[in-house]
Amino acid sequence: MYMGIAIRKAVAADAPAACALLRRSIEECCARDHHGRPGVLDNWLANKTPQNVATWFTTPSNFAMVAERDGELLGLALLTQAGKLALCYLQPGSLRKGIGQALLAGIEEQARVWCISKLHLQSPASASAFFERHGYCNAGKEVTCFGLECDLLWKRLDAVESAVAGAARSRFCNCSSQ
Repeated sequence: MYMGIAIRKAVAADAPAACALLRRSIEECCARDHHGRPGVLDNWLANKTPQNVATWFTTPSNFAMVAERDGELLGLALLTQAGKLALCYLQPGSLRKGIGQALLAGIEEQARVWCISKLHLQSPASASAFFERHGYCNAGKEVTCFGLECDLLWKRLDAVESAVAGAARSRFCNCSSQ
């Protein structure tokens, strides 16, 4: 629990609220990116249906998390076993409160459980700085399948695991440090 906000695994029953969150976040938080262009916005929103979101949440090769307070969804994130951070969205009023950071930490933890060493995502320019602050490298521009120019971002996770493994090795080693 973080400031009264629960971060938990998403379930199919979350789909209607999660779909509404996705659509509102894209329409409002990403307005600088799509500029209200109907071709881009309509295509971006086209697959954001409760049925699709429920399928994404229940597909075994995906891992989805939600942030909620008092039964209201404030954010969601979805990782694929291919190492793609496919979704990371917040309600407009929930930005800059640590919710995105908590979701991202949970997704990265799951990636390590799945032995994924590198995450990647397409980020609208308006959200790229958030990911860069959390260690993601910007590899340049890429156009999404729905026509939006995004930043291609990635982060290596195995360096963190190597450091943890090294610390554990030295802590449990039988050798003398003299």
